[in-house]
Amino acid sequence: MRSFEIPSYYKSSYISTIKNLRKDNDPRKKDFSPTKLDFGAVQFLIARHFGFCYGVENAIEIAYRAVEENPGKNIYLLSQMIHNPLVNQDLEEKGIRFVMDTEGNQFVGWEELTEEDIVIIPAFGTTVEIEDRLNKIGVKTQQYNTTCPFVERVWKQSNKLGDSHHTIIIHGKHNHEETRATFSHSNKKAPSLIIKDIKEAQILAEFILGNRNQNDFKEVFKERFSADFDVKKHLDKIGVVNQTTMLASETQEIADFLKKAMVQKFGEKDIKRHFADTRDTLCYATNDNQQATIGLLNEKADLAIVVGGYNSSNTSHIVELLEEKLPAYFINSAEEIENENTINHYNFHNKERLKTNNFLKGNSPLRIILTSGASCPDKIVDEVLDKLLSYFPNASPKEDIIQKLLISMSPQK
Repeated sequence: MRSFEIPSYYKSSYISTIKNLRKDNDPRKKDFSPTKLDFGAVQFLIARHFGFCYGVENAIEIAYRAVEENPGKNIYLLSQMIHNPLVNQDLEEKGIRFVMDTEGNQFVGWEELTEEDIVIIPAFGTTVEIEDRLNKIGVKTQQYNTTCPFVERVWKQSNKLGDSHHTIIIHGKHNHEETRATFSHSNKKAPSLIIKDIKEAQILAEFILGNRNQNDFKEVFKERFSADFDVKKHLDKIGVVNQTTMLASETQEIADFLKKAMVQKFGEKDIKRHFADTRDTLCYATNDNQQATIGLLNEKADLAIVVGGYNSSNTSHIVELLEEKLPAYFINSAEEIENENTINHYNFHNKERLKTNNFLKGNSPLRIILTSGASCPDKIVDEVLDKLLSYFPNASPKEDIIQKLLISMSPQK
């Protein structure tokens, strides 16, 4: 896989060393067990896979290149580059202006843009309508298009479903930039519908089987279906794709459930005519992060710290998996840890910030899971590790732990 030129201040010496050691020893990612760092008074379980992914590093490289190549020009980002406040703040400090926020509310009117301006399309992609608007203005949208290739793969899968006259069911969060973009692209090819979870899949199955009044459809799925959606005919042939950062297990559960509903309605013999067994459209990094999280859950631990932007979908799913087993604190930086007693963290379910006291409690030695989302720089994870270590004055030096790790993972062993 190619390497990218990203600012050195996003990188870390400590966490990156651990990640590179694991990569060199397990290039095919057959082992998703965590790396164990034993500092004596405290032990850390570092996820096998986390942090910047291919799509994020590609987007960052292109964005910073746009700044370097266009001195004196107006440079805009359609919305947040990725869901990480540090990266977005840094881009703003370099003079990049955001056209809109993550919800689509505009900061810069379309009439302010000219064909001389540079507009960067973020890693989530954008809608067909916005791209058409930019092209009419004269903006060269492909010059700095950072759309993740795994998002584009979902669009290609949607196109195939549309070509074979399937209705496209999108598993995703309807207000997420990526899902809005995917819906826009799929809607050009076929009737499309966004569902957020297995509960909504169960409701959809009721419409498919005729067990629910069709007049309820527009209210239940308000603003999440294509304009000419016809419940009577557009649910007879369906295929499922997903927002690339959703839980893979949930997407599979949704697809399996809807397939059973179609079998119930049309019979096993004709199921291939009515349900498309699409390959999973989850991106590799999301899948690896989730597999690494499952690897963490196989270990005994007292608490988990998950680092990432609070509007990061893939990060919230890591928290969701971990919090089923143990206290999991979702933070965006080391600054959220006030002291050894108090941590500020985010409840993504209710979208509220919380404060918890006595969070560093448990066994002795204390075992802490540490991981991050795909849009989180390693540097931030490094800072969190250092902050936590500072509360254990008798902990072994970091350099000693790395040296032991180097020896234990050397080829001679």
